[in-house]
Amino acid sequence: MPVVSAALGGTVAALATTAGAIPTLGGKKMSRATSDLMLGFAAGVMLSAAYFSLILPGIDLAQEQYGSVWIAAAMAAVGVALGAGFVAFLNARIPHEHFSSGPEGGGDQASLARIWLFVFAITIHNLPEGLSIGVAFGVDQSKGLSVMTGISLQDIPEGLAVAVALTGLGYSRWKALLVTGLTGAVEIVGAVIGAFAVTISAALLPLGLTFAAGAMLFIISHEIVPETHRNGHQNRATLGFMIGLILMMFLDVTLG
Repeated sequence: MPVVSAALGGTVAALATTAGAIPTLGGKKMSRATSDLMLGFAAGVMLSAAYFSLILPGIDLAQEQYGSVWIAAAMAAVGVALGAGFVAFLNARIPHEHFSSGPEGGGDQASLARIWLFVFAITIHNLPEGLSIGVAFGVDQSKGLSVMTGISLQDIPEGLAVAVALTGLGYSRWKALLVTGLTGAVEIVGAVIGAFAVTISAALLPLGLTFAAGAMLFIISHEIVPETHRNGHQNRATLGFMIGLILMMFLDVTLG
């Protein structure tokens, strides 16, 4: 069943996030430049997955269903807009805090432990990744494996970046590992939701694919790219971005 496969795929991605945090238990430090390189890699993987694994297949499926490239393009545009709008709503309403730019979102932020603000921030980031895995498994196994592999690869350095940032704020190494693992667990939930939604009706599949893509594109533009360009490491971030994009494109073509 696609839902079961999606749950397993989300679990792999969640474990990859946790695995990335393990080096912090040994006191491993990561420079800001390396962190930006890794975040750039994550952005490249997400951008490539959004287009090659989600938007383009969504357009192809819609064109097959409705026999019109205009309808297919319109559905893709609506799906991307809805996905980006969904994450924008979460970003505006859920209190969270970025590692560099500080608090954002609604709610009583003063009453929340600072560590949970970071948890919310990473959760907003990881939910679209889980959705993309689930929707991809809703298409077929090979597409799901391709997206799962790419997302899991970028989750490893991402998990390390999160754990290092938390330990740098004074949290214990074990607590940083635990919190990083919890932020990765949301990918399992997102994967199940994505797969379940597209298996209910084939008509939802094109919208589901492009919705997940729009959510990921918002995260890339609003969260990751500004973070990687904030400390003067644009060249490394761009290098990581290109490596991630090319790797995910290669995986999608060969595995999908």
